Amino acid sequence: MEATKIAKQMIGFQKTVFNNTFNAMAIAQDQTENMLNGFLGQLPLVTEDAKKQMKETLDFTKKARDDFKKAVDDGFVKFEQMFEQK
Repeated sequence: MEATKIAKQMIGFQKTVFNNTFNAMAIAQDQTENMLNGFLGQLPLVTEDAKKQMKETLDFTKKARDDFKKAVDDGFVKFEQMFEQK
């Protein structure tokens, strides 16, 4: 019984570390996007097509980031369910 309690605490700790790290990474990516958009907005040489391509790339990156977060969260839920069954 003690081993299950320790395992649950370890999973909780790992989940907290992941969430904090993920949130820091997301903030850094969002700030980088804001800086890039400001920079591209001031350059007269950048065409609207290039700006559109950059926006599509950034949107794809955000979707991949959200999909990754969902997959990891689902994994944590499955781990927690596994320990609750015993």
